[in-house]
Amino acid sequence: MLARSSTGFGMLALASLLTHEARGEAVVGVPSAIQYPRRAKNVIFCYMSGGVSHLDSFDPKPRLAKEAGKPMPVKVERTMFNDNGNIFASPFEFQQYGECGTPVSSLFPHVAQHVDSLAVIRSMTSSVNEHAQANYFFHTGFPFVGHPSAGAWIAYGLGSENENLPGFVVLRSGSATAPLGGPGMFNAAYLPAQHQASIIEADVAEAVRNIVPREPGGVQRARLDFVAQLDRRLLDSLDGNSQIEAAVQNYETAYRMQAAVPDLCDISDETASTQQMYGLDASDPAKAAYARQCLLARRLVERGVRFVELSCITKNIGAGNAGNPWDQHSDLEKGHSAMAHQVDQPIGALLTDLKERGLLDETLVVWAGEFGRTPFSQGSTGRDHNPYGFSIWLAGGGVKGGTIYGATDDYGYHVVDGAATVYDLWATVLFLLGVEHTALTRRFGGRDFRLTDVHGHVLHDVLA
Repeated sequence: MLARSSTGFGMLALASLLTHEARGEAVVGVPSAIQYPRRAKNVIFCYMSGGVSHLDSFDPKPRLAKEAGKPMPVKVERTMFNDNGNIFASPFEFQQYGECGTPVSSLFPHVAQHVDSLAVIRSMTSSVNEHAQANYFFHTGFPFVGHPSAGAWIAYGLGSENENLPGFVVLRSGSATAPLGGPGMFNAAYLPAQHQASIIEADVAEAVRNIVPREPGGVQRARLDFVAQLDRRLLDSLDGNSQIEAAVQNYETAYRMQAAVPDLCDISDETASTQQMYGLDASDPAKAAYARQCLLARRLVERGVRFVELSCITKNIGAGNAGNPWDQHSDLEKGHSAMAHQVDQPIGALLTDLKERGLLDETLVVWAGEFGRTPFSQGSTGRDHNPYGFSIWLAGGGVKGGTIYGATDDYGYHVVDGAATVYDLWATVLFLLGVEHTALTRRFGGRDFRLTDVHGHVLHDVLA
């Protein structure tokens, strides 16, 4: 009786769904995984698909300029295209910023203003060297389809603070597409289906397809109640089924989103100065589109959404391809300049806005791509993939600002100190959310899976 009555379909009521915002304490999905004091409540993931060059952003290597044009003096590993040239100096100038003196290249002048809030990890590594596999690996801990995204794991482990919105949202705008490999890296796989990402198109009239009701509310409510009755019968016949329960919950979340999403995307209540700070008035349409994502990311975490991922715009960058716009195998200076121009001001504004509103202390911002770039050229003006050492950064929610963790060699080729993995990154993110990464598991196919697979260590040196 308890198993059959726990689904709770009979408690649906239109008034309670639409007349107020459903907020409250987190509905914990895996209580045994919550083992630490929570330092962050939400995550914003700024994913730089395509592989940002660490050598041209957050890991300066003066030796590249001194030996530019010379052959690499160390063994060169097999690269993606094996069109390997000589040592390639960065075309961008570096400058120290903040009290901590962290060096940042001229690509990121706005983000550089926040270095005292950043923990730059210069020793990230990946086990794969191809975009689609590396994107899946970074998102799921596995280099192939069929496993839950980090956002799905976090929504599963912590539940939601807002019943009107999903726990995991992917934002898109302009010509943004999923990273190479497709939207499968945003799915819930063997977790309950309500934890998969909901994609919100930030700059279109109907941000989620069919979010505008096509029939009177009473008719729609009656339809959902009828479907719930049929599902209850099926559940009774099967003695419960988590996927059917998840499908019904998704119906109900979608019903609530009809009111919540238009309100979320209506930024008319944002001041002109705030919109200008983010760059919504930019003449570059890609920058304006990404700025809207950053602003909506702040509005989403304000509303209690656990995990928000932003998508880079792929149009008019001069290099790179759809799905991996930071991928400059040629003309790196032009391509990286265009991509940094797109994201730098909006991300800098996001950090400023979160801090001014008191949200940065409880919001963890993660900036990363799937791998770095080689210190030698591909052809003459590009860089190939480098998974042996690259840079990412964290900010907010329990992070020790002004920190540099780990190091690559004098050429920025291989990690020589503090090697970190994707597993370590997600173990650290989960720790800041109060979750023990080894305890956040789901049994599937006869074994317990987790986001960090059978690996992962918390990077305590980057924590406050």
